[in-house]
Amino acid sequence: MRTPVSRFRDVERQSNTLQPAPCLPPCHEQPNTMWFIKDACGIVCAVITWFLVFFADFVVLFVMLIPSKNLTYSLVNGTLFNSLAFLALASHFRAMCTDPGAVPKGNATKEYIESLQLKPGQVVYKCPKCCSIKPDRAHHCSVCKRCIRKMDHHCPWVNNCVGESNQKYFVLFTMYISLTSLHTLVMVVLHFLYCFEDDWTKCSSFSPPATVILLILLCFEGLLFLIFTSVMFGTQIHSICTDETGIERLKREDPAWEKISSWEAMKSAFGGPLSVAWMSPFTDCTCQKDTSGHVPVFPQGEIIEEDVIEIPLASH
Repeated sequence: MRTPVSRFRDVERQSNTLQPAPCLPPCHEQPNTMWFIKDACGIVCAVITWFLVFFADFVVLFVMLIPSKNLTYSLVNGTLFNSLAFLALASHFRAMCTDPGAVPKGNATKEYIESLQLKPGQVVYKCPKCCSIKPDRAHHCSVCKRCIRKMDHHCPWVNNCVGESNQKYFVLFTMYISLTSLHTLVMVVLHFLYCFEDDWTKCSSFSPPATVILLILLCFEGLLFLIFTSVMFGTQIHSICTDETGIERLKREDPAWEKISSWEAMKSAFGGPLSVAWMSPFTDCTCQKDTSGHVPVFPQGEIIEEDVIEIPLASH
């Protein structure tokens, strides 16, 4: 399984011999449109993720819980498992279909830079790939073909970048998958013990060889997912608390931004003060929402050619 680190993409790391695509005029995207990356590898990985969750659900229900003689045990564990699996898939969907913080394409125009009202002597950078003015801590992803604010990494398993606006959903996805995997492993161990003490033909509606194979596959899947998602969950929480993204840590960038406290960073990532909403993939992850109801219009103009633009000093 490839780790998300192997999918890091950033324009600064690409060869100078590559020629950027011709810049297009500013792209004013429509509001409330679903974000979806058309990447074959990412789509396949996302489908595999959902398939594995449904496979686990099938084995848990039809091999372990439904044949069980203890109705209370089956109801409690069935409800818990399916609740965690539902929250995991909902978090995965939100992480995959939420704009991670993409910078508008083609806004590197003289008129737009003037509208920023920057101080004389300040320097701004243009991304030669998407022809956008790069905000601080933004990096270009060659899979998404956009500059992403506070980009942590591009994860093929959610077919999206993990950035400023969807990191909460990615964290919830890794947390719920790890909890689901842990719960699954506990049930598999208990079921094996039950079958060893009882007749194998009575502890499952499948034949003993099929039961053993399905349980071994489920155990292997649960162990693999538990290790992988637990590590990812830990690294994401560490990145949030240290106010340093995965790319910034990998490239060992000196922090040019003013770091905030760990608690303030958690509130910023999860959308406000500590509440039950932190655990919900159905709540927004930004503290401030744009309620204007319209797309911001950037000043029109031709794309500038320079990649580094310094605001001229005022003449005396």
